[in-house]
Amino acid sequence: MEKRTAAMSVVIALLGLGCGQQSDNGGKIQFTASGEVLALAGYGFPPTTDEAIAFADGWEVRFDRVLVTFANITLSENPDMAPTDQSKIGKVVAGVDGPWAIDLHKGGSLLGKGGSNEQAYPLATVANQNRNGGKAFDPTVRYALGYEIIPATASATRLQFGADDADYAEMISKGWTVLFVGTATWKGSNCTSSSTSFDFKEVPEVVKFRFGFSTPAAYVNCQNPDNDPAAALGSEEHERGVQVKGNQTIQAQLTLHTDHPFWESILHDTPEHFDQIAANAKADALGNATVTLDDLLGVSYTAFAFRGMPLPWRSCLSGYTPPDASPQMGFDSRGIPSNRIGSASTSFRDYRDFMTYNASTMGHLNSDGLCFVQRKYSSPN
Repeated sequence: MEKRTAAMSVVIALLGLGCGQQSDNGGKIQFTASGEVLALAGYGFPPTTDEAIAFADGWEVRFDRVLVTFANITLSENPDMAPTDQSKIGKVVAGVDGPWAIDLHKGGSLLGKGGSNEQAYPLATVANQNRNGGKAFDPTVRYALGYEIIPATASATRLQFGADDADYAEMISKGWTVLFVGTATWKGSNCTSSSTSFDFKEVPEVVKFRFGFSTPAAYVNCQNPDNDPAAALGSEEHERGVQVKGNQTIQAQLTLHTDHPFWESILHDTPEHFDQIAANAKADALGNATVTLDDLLGVSYTAFAFRGMPLPWRSCLSGYTPPDASPQMGFDSRGIPSNRIGSASTSFRDYRDFMTYNASTMGHLNSDGLCFVQRKYSSPN
């Protein structure tokens, strides 16, 4: 190595470079996590605005815990490798393994991507292509972003809760990836029903829920609303990938949408309901109505019932109309067979399978960016 002159040493110090180091003057990417305002405040009823998400059957849903374990964040080359196949990407150039366990109900110190009331929590920052020789990110290209939601693990860094947390300990013991704990309260008025003979007063109006989902999945090559108004590929909603800015730190928010498990269809963004869940609640030792995913084992999602009677549709939102003419409430699996004795890899056996499948799609990027979902449990594609 050549002997440094004093002038060379000054220049190197000013540039922040040492022997064998890469420049840190390029753009950085900070990864954050958020359940958005719905994980913080839940779903009110009636909705305060026309745009607010609300349960069509008049339920207010509030969370006490929204626990999830994130891991294996990656940035890869060529997000547009296959315009008709979002799962195809180039080689990985950067990443952070984690894992991080976080209670999204507690929010965070950063402004989230969904608006002024959103909160996000910082996970990690990547300053360069740390899996490609440490090269700086190229501000002229986009990188495919992906991440995973994995089963709870003792090795996870705990954020927003402590090491002796009983809920997370249960998640570890049962292999859960996500846990919702909360209370649903029926607050509808001026509602209509598809059956005038059914007495909804028999259905409990306050239900405590505890939903532990076992839905490990990778969320691949996510679309990015931050790239708007750039043109998206085909019928996609947003351009794929993230793009750094020179000498700046951009945020990439891993976003969990808590409404998915309550949808009336596996089609994205269909209305939410809770009547079918309340109809399967059981009284605990104190007489409180409670429900878990295990209470939905064997429950038909194509024909919901309450105490052996058909459960009708109930509408408490102006403009909501049940999706079919049948007076009995039933959800749409969009071609995935309903088969009580079928294989979990090819069919939905019950409402538990249906709800779990929708829960596997909760991961997004920067609020509404859709990702290709690679499920890592036995499930229909």
